[in-house]
Amino acid sequence: MQLPDHPDSPHPTHPYTSLTPDVVQDAMASIGLWGDGRMAALNSFENRVYQIHLDREFEGHPQVVAKFYRPQRWSDAQVAEEHNFAVELVATEIPAVAPLEINGQTLHHYGGFAFSVSPRRGGRRPDLDDFEVLEWIGRFLGRIHTVGAQRPFLCRPALDSASFAHEPRDWLMQHRAIAPEVQTAWAGALEDALSLIEHHPVLCASTSADEDGIRRIRLHGDCHPGNILWTPEGQPGAGPHFVDLDDARTGPSVQDLWMLLSGDRRQQNQQLGALIDGYEQFRPFDRRELALIEPLRTLRLIHYSAWIARRWEDPAFPINFPWFGSRDYWQGQVGMLTEQIEEMQQTPLVA
Repeated sequence: MQLPDHPDSPHPTHPYTSLTPDVVQDAMASIGLWGDGRMAALNSFENRVYQIHLDREFEGHPQVVAKFYRPQRWSDAQVAEEHNFAVELVATEIPAVAPLEINGQTLHHYGGFAFSVSPRRGGRRPDLDDFEVLEWIGRFLGRIHTVGAQRPFLCRPALDSASFAHEPRDWLMQHRAIAPEVQTAWAGALEDALSLIEHHPVLCASTSADEDGIRRIRLHGDCHPGNILWTPEGQPGAGPHFVDLDDARTGPSVQDLWMLLSGDRRQQNQQLGALIDGYEQFRPFDRRELALIEPLRTLRLIHYSAWIARRWEDPAFPINFPWFGSRDYWQGQVGMLTEQIEEMQQTPLVA
């Protein structure tokens, strides 16, 4: 696999090259929603997402957000589980953003693309230095997980070492995506990391979900600050709104907490304390899951490299990740894996 350092033009055969503004507007028209011509692309690498002004309000919404799913990533059944989960959350008055039901369905098809339409929600990134904000977010995560624990996903995959480490490693090696002079060191560091990750049965696909007593439940899956829209107190709908369930999977509860942590160990312990104080107002939190934070961080690190490499023919990726694939990039990955191996051998964070 050849990854160009500075591509001159997008790959002409990638499906997203055909998703022009006219196609987006025609897709909306196919379900009875007509734009007034104003449309803005929103920040999303995985899918294509657009804010569209309507010429006539739909169910009180003058603007909507249309998401065109990456072709061949999720099946219709897997997307339906995402949508159903979001609808369940909204039904229990959790501030998540669920797709609108239009013509009796939430998933639509046009021009070879699957797409959905959601209400537009405004907001800013939450101030995670404020412990009251963290506790508030923790309360809603506890409520989300209470719903998530009620039934399993049947079609969407689990977050485990098979899908986030073994399969990405094999793909990268088979496609020669790793700089040759770094490949041996990277593969060795990954194997050392896996030996620590797979000490935790809940992260191993070959074990039952409750072998170590830690449950796998339905999760947001990608609960970083960019996927939480915050409305300040004193305004309608104050507090957090959780968006983008595109990465919803089955896994341990702590997956939806650790990406909200930052800073040194003392700061992360304090942040965890605030999150879990809020969380446990609605749902008990199993402190054994704190030992999973660094293994989960390591799995995300491994998965990230394959995520970029698989999408290199998408016009957005070479432009936004020009540093990817170089020897320096892969040497940096070896260094980060080595750091994670050390972190996984430390005493877990406490809360």
